[in-house]
This record gives sequence, structure tokens and C-alpha cells, in this order.
Amino acid sequence: MTGPLDGASPYFTPEHEAFRASVRLFLHKEVVPYAAEWERQRSMPRSAWHAFAAEGLLGLNHPVSAGGSGLDFFHSVVFLEELGRIGFGGVRFAVALHAYMGTSYLATNGSPELRERYLRPAVAGDLIAGLAITEPQAGSDLSRLAATAADDGDELVVDGEKRFVVNGSFADFFVTAVRTPGPQVRSSQGDLSLVVIDRSAAGVHVRPNDSIAWRACGMADVGLRQVRVPKANVIGRRNSGFVQIMRNMQLERLAAGISAVGDAAHCLELTWRHLKGRGMFESTLSAKQAVRHTMADLLTEVEATRRLTHHAAWSYARDPLAITECSMAKLKATEVARTVAEECRHLHGSEGFREGSAIVQIVHDAQAATVAAGASEVMRDIVVQSGYEEFS
Repeated sequence: MTGPLDGASPYFTPEHEAFRASVRLFLHKEVVPYAAEWERQRSMPRSAWHAFAAEGLLGLNHPVSAGGSGLDFFHSVVFLEELGRIGFGGVRFAVALHAYMGTSYLATNGSPELRERYLRPAVAGDLIAGLAITEPQAGSDLSRLAATAADDGDELVVDGEKRFVVNGSFADFFVTAVRTPGPQVRSSQGDLSLVVIDRSAAGVHVRPNDSIAWRACGMADVGLRQVRVPKANVIGRRNSGFVQIMRNMQLERLAAGISAVGDAAHCLELTWRHLKGRGMFESTLSAKQAVRHTMADLLTEVEATRRLTHHAAWSYARDPLAITECSMAKLKATEVARTVAEECRHLHGSEGFREGSAIVQIVHDAQAATVAAGASEVMRDIVVQSGYEEFS
């Protein structure tokens, strides 16, 4: 069966397709044979990060001055699609978080010193990034964030609790959202700052989070107790954290959507192989009309969703504040990936309920993706607000 990622697209040049072939070869040689073990261990070894870096895959969206490639954004689209297509959600989110989320704040707003100290080594795979924003009582609603950073001379003293930190169990540093109150602050959005906190700093306590999804990304909770951070570790201007998060969130959502398309394509391929090998009533499941129609509908949905994400990527490349397009792409792609996973689980029969089976983990990972970087309900509110209310 021709997969959704195999069809021609007007957005890709021969250079992009040659890049896809090299990425696919790399992933199937250096990642796929080991990814199941990484998922079981809930971690990725440093050798894996260095392998990604050696291929230039951790800096595709970063400037050459920081060790990145400076390639156009559709090279990242190719990479994220192929990363999703390997079928291991924990690996997908670990790498995407590092390359397109945690380090992006440093690339866009970090001082030259922060870029040299953290971004360049991150692009080289020598340091791993974590993103510490979510808290026990706060996720998409940034006004509820409670972690604080009090002034003390040339340092900030940070206290707070962070939850569901991707790469948390093995990250070397955390890009962290904190409140930096002052006399000029007049809103719950105006006192947010982003700071880089070293994992090795005194008062940083990392606890594994036993998430049933994205296991290889080492999900963790991070406690911050009187952690002293140099004020030079503030990313961008103090109290500009809300604006930075809103700007970078479009890239996070777009990356989540693009990789979800790859995940859905992998799920369809896995299921089709299962159906072709499953005998039933003198033929195979793949020959049954009801099954074929289900697979046709799913394939059509994934292909249509891929086209939507490509348009969103094109819009983002022109305007990083393409809020509507990125929100639509994230909403549609993660929801379609969830639907595909759940439908394919049913087509696997009893295998779809066996602990440890590939399709079961795909379902967990796809369901979790509808929550990360803004839940589907939040995406719908954004789409309605930007798509209708601005015209009323």
C-alpha cells in the first residue's frame, strides 16, 4: 500500500526528497533497531543523541552561527514526518522537544553567551534540553503558573514544582518558566520570565514520572528548592516570557502536528502488514471489503491531514505567528493520529489488547499527543477565536 508520506508534494524539491531518503536510512540503521529497548528503559543513551547530531538533525532549524544547518523549514518537515514514521512516540517526542521546543527559545532570544554555553552544545548532542513549564495546577493557562524567581543580587532564587517535563530524567538543563515579580508588573502575564537552570544546580530534584506514553523521553517531575540561578541565564528580556512562549508555541504545535502525521502513516503500514498476514475464511483480512473500506477512509484522512500540515508549515515559514494555521494543524493531525491508532487497534483484534504490543503503545502515544502543547479543546478555542470572532 502506498503510504501518505510517499506521494508527491508541491512543497518538496528533489533536494528535500534526497534528504528524506538519507533521513529514512539513518533512522532505520541507527534508531529503529534500538528504539524498543530505549522505550523499555525510559531513556535514550548519549550515543543516540550524538548520532542524531552527527547527521545534522538537531540543528536543522537553528542558525549556522550556533552550529545549525540554516536549511529551509521544509527540511524540518521532512525530518519530523520521518521521525514520526518510525513508530516510537518516546523517541519522537524526546528529539522533537530538544530540537524544536527547548532549544528554540535559546535560538530566537538567547544572548550570545547563552547560545554558546547551551545552544551550540545542544546542537552537537553534548547537552540535552528539557522544557519545564507545566505545573501541578497549570498547563495551557499560563496565568496559573506559580514557580517564582526572587532577586538576590546577581542571582535569582527559584522555587516551584514542574510536571511532565519531557527529557526530564536525563536533560542537562531546563528552559524554565518562572514568575519574576516587580513594581512595574501589572498582570499575571507580565511577570513571566524564562531562565535556563542546570540540572546539576543545588536544589534541583528530579523524580521519574511513570507516564504510560512517550516512555523513551524520560518524562519526569522537577522540584526546585531555593535554586540559585545567575541573572545572565534569563532568556531575552526579563518579564518577556509570556510573549516568548506564545511565539514559540506555534512551532511546538506545528512540530507536534507534523510528527503525528508520520505516526499515523506508520500505524497504517503496521496494520496493513498485519491484515495481509492474518488469514480468515480462505483469504486474508486485507481482502475483506469492510476492512478495505476502513483502511481507505483512514488513508484518505491522513493524506488530507498531511496536506493541511504542509500548508501550515508554508504559512509558518512566512510568518512565525501563523497561529490559526499551526493550531489547525496540531488539532487535526493529533486527532487523526488518535483515531487511526484506535481504529487500527480494533483491526488487530485480541493483539490490540496485549500488554507490550506495538499497537497498544501507539494508541497510548497518540492519545497523549492530543494533550501536549495545548489540548485539542484549547486548539478549538483558538481556531474559533481567530477564524470567526475577528470578523464579528
